[in-house]
Amino acid sequence: MSAPIDLRSDTVSKPSERMRRAMATAEVGDDWYGDDPTVNLLQDRAAELTGKEAAIYLPTGTLCNQVALHVFVRSGHLAVCEASAHVGRTEVSSAAALSGASFQYVAAASRGLLTGAQVAAALAPDPYDVSVVDLVAIENTHQVGGGSVLPVLDLAEITTVCSAAGVPLYLDGARIFNACTVAGVRVADYAQYASSMMFCLSKGLGAPIGSVLVGDVDFIREARRLKILFGAAWRQAGIMAAAGLIALAEGPGRLHEDHANAQTLAAGLAELLPGGVDPAAVETNIVFADVSGTGRNAVQWRELLAAEGVLVTIVGGRVRMLTHVGVGAADIGAALEAWRRAAKAA
Repeated sequence: MSAPIDLRSDTVSKPSERMRRAMATAEVGDDWYGDDPTVNLLQDRAAELTGKEAAIYLPTGTLCNQVALHVFVRSGHLAVCEASAHVGRTEVSSAAALSGASFQYVAAASRGLLTGAQVAAALAPDPYDVSVVDLVAIENTHQVGGGSVLPVLDLAEITTVCSAAGVPLYLDGARIFNACTVAGVRVADYAQYASSMMFCLSKGLGAPIGSVLVGDVDFIREARRLKILFGAAWRQAGIMAAAGLIALAEGPGRLHEDHANAQTLAAGLAELLPGGVDPAAVETNIVFADVSGTGRNAVQWRELLAAEGVLVTIVGGRVRMLTHVGVGAADIGAALEAWRRAAKAA
């Protein structure tokens, strides 16, 4: 049997042959002591790309977010985020357990994209001095919003609001390079408006593992202490960092291919599921399909598609599909055929 077409996430892609060779020959040290040369090179490169003073290589994007929350948010205080943001929903228990942090949710009018006015309202002082906001967290691209892209100028407006209130802004840039591809800007153009930010190497960029957290020197010094405290002080991590360096060099330049494949997928599904997919809302590599009007629920569709050789996930009752380096144009055509066969199944 042929391998399934895996659209569950852009984290499922396999490392390229060049990545595998680099991992096999990587110069390594002990990252706990800070002397793994390949990790240090990756961190320096990440700081350079984002225009920040320093960076730290961590196993996951979630850990990046949790380290940042622990630095910025005092126990019992709040972080403002969009109502469907990953950090405030999927990671809510992590934030409570690790940092005693809670969230003030703000529902965006469209696709998870907050405005400066909404953030300003959320940062209005509590007249009873009970609720205190220590941080604003912005996710770009916004996953539940369908990979929606927040323009640089909109982020700048939000940062101006945060600065006036004396509250730092954190950028969850798990897929920031996808946003940059659409916006036609550098990652540093976004990063300049954040006190700290993170990005994933293991999503659209195609590395097998790892994310990077960036900020000023003092922030990263504390982040390194928390990395050890939270049990993430790995040893010869240069083996993984070697793949991350290639991901940074080669990944951003091909993201437009993923976006084109997502557009093709969305257009095909819009014909099959009238009203269930809006191709105009697909900016990056994420496609959501609302199957509520088909007579089958999302779980049933997931099972039917799996039987046809296509793997998908369910988020918020909708079928979610992500394009990535492991999925080509031919795979998208095959996936659409699988959807058509599933639609005809009894």
